[in-house]
Amino acid sequence: MKQIPGRGMSPAPAFTLGMLAVVLTASPAIAADLVVSGNDAKYVRVAGTDTFPEGVGPDTLTLIDAAAVPPRVLASVEVQHSIAGPPQGVAITPDGRLAIVSSPNRYDYDKQVAVLETYLQIVDLAANPPRVIEKIDIGAHPQGLAINRDGNLLLATTLDGTVAVLAIDGNKVTLQDQLKVGDGRLSGVSFTHDGTAALVALRDAQGLLVLDVAAGKVTTARDRVSSGVGPYAIDVSSDGKWAVVGNVGLAGLINPGRLYADANTVTLIDVSSRPFRAVQHITVPALPEGVAISPDGRWIAAQVMNGSNLPPDNPGHNPLGRVVLFEIRNGEAVKTADLAGGVAGQGIVFSADSKTILVQFNVEKQIAVYAVNNGALQDTGQRIPTAGGPVSLRSTPR
Repeated sequence: MKQIPGRGMSPAPAFTLGMLAVVLTASPAIAADLVVSGNDAKYVRVAGTDTFPEGVGPDTLTLIDAAAVPPRVLASVEVQHSIAGPPQGVAITPDGRLAIVSSPNRYDYDKQVAVLETYLQIVDLAANPPRVIEKIDIGAHPQGLAINRDGNLLLATTLDGTVAVLAIDGNKVTLQDQLKVGDGRLSGVSFTHDGTAALVALRDAQGLLVLDVAAGKVTTARDRVSSGVGPYAIDVSSDGKWAVVGNVGLAGLINPGRLYADANTVTLIDVSSRPFRAVQHITVPALPEGVAISPDGRWIAAQVMNGSNLPPDNPGHNPLGRVVLFEIRNGEAVKTADLAGGVAGQGIVFSADSKTILVQFNVEKQIAVYAVNNGALQDTGQRIPTAGGPVSLRSTPR
């Protein structure tokens, strides 16, 4: 994509591995706001069509400091990743020392098919250079990831209806349990702020399932929360009050037929007390691939494809997606801004101070930076280039 004059990010000063070590050992008062982006270089969307060109280079994981102005890249690590999954297929521990990468795949050029792998990749971000140090097979293709605020528990959803439960101890990640919660595909997962529960999106069965967490053990009484069709990405606010789930509609189902960019929904959920309850279904343009709620619990942001993922001859096609912002007022989400986004956008995440939004533009191979100015959303024009199409985005647990 050609750079628009005045909108590209100027080259950042060289960031050495020694400087990265300083960031990872900084006190909480001066620590960076770390975000990881998983990038799929194999897959390239061309005019709404899936292609897998040869010679494109490896998939990567990008480590970003969102507290810097503008946000800066700290490191890049070769991994295996895929666009085939919710845009929360990466995670990072609270201390910023480990990243986990889900949704690994490879492309078989002889058979012309993407082959799904069944392992998680453990990335040591404090190593010199940062690198994958372990692969843990969990028996099914992993999807969404979540790490609790204590940094000792990792959840990974899968395509076979299982939630993998893994313990984190320093650099060691160990598979502890595999909780079968259904027969259909799972997608997003997020812990509540206090770590006593987690929400899992039941992509095929519909709705969310509540997991109970106590003393490192994960169980379920099978409490459910309503959603729209095709629940996908989930986010929870740091104030302990709210969660949101993006519902991608028929596009999230198997063999949905020909679609034309119908409107979809984002669901607002009250997680301040049990039982958790859906309190509002918010209409948004087609395909809210990425959703996020600000750490302060005030804002909801959704990145919607808006038909930009469709071929030009589809009546629902639009050249660009949208980035939509809502404010939670008296327990209800009210739209405050709606700006142009990228083509077939993916993940979205707030900065720790709730003032900045990072937005993955997949086709453009960029992460865009938006500013939240008391509800007046602004595209800053700053762009973080990625080596492949960015498809997953997560901050440290908050």
